[in-house]
Amino acid sequence: MSDEAEFHADRTQEFYLPAVVPAVPPQHGGAEVIEVAAYRGDTKFEREVIEKIAASAAKSVAGVAELGGDVARFFNSMLDKIGLDKVGDATRGVWAKVDGTDVEITVILVINAGEVVSDVTANVRHEVIEAVERYGLHVSDCTVKVDDIRLPEA
Repeated sequence: MSDEAEFHADRTQEFYLPAVVPAVPPQHGGAEVIEVAAYRGDTKFEREVIEKIAASAAKSVAGVAELGGDVARFFNSMLDKIGLDKVGDATRGVWAKVDGTDVEITVILVINAGEVVSDVTANVRHEVIEAVERYGLHVSDCTVKVDDIRLPEA
């Protein structure tokens, strides 16, 4: 073994680590701008956007009659009677908490009579999570609450 390869306490040992430096955005336009766009800011979602996405997904599930609890549905029926039938419909029955890219969602719904509750709620949970995560977010919790059952009208 050569003298160079052995460890000697009386000598300084040197080693090199490559430096990790974040990419610097270019000073001019062009194709380089696309590569470093992530370094120029953050994307933030408002709570209402997530609620609209989740509400739309939940309404699409077979067996879901309506979204919202008793009070929300009561006020919605009052708004319908005075001609404001679209006010609040987009997010009614859905609550979201957004923390960066992590989202917690609660869906309150009414199911049709005769439906298997566990099947409907599992399908709602699946559709809501899939719809929201398509936007690059992470759903950490999706709670589905059944507030009522819609009976068939006689």
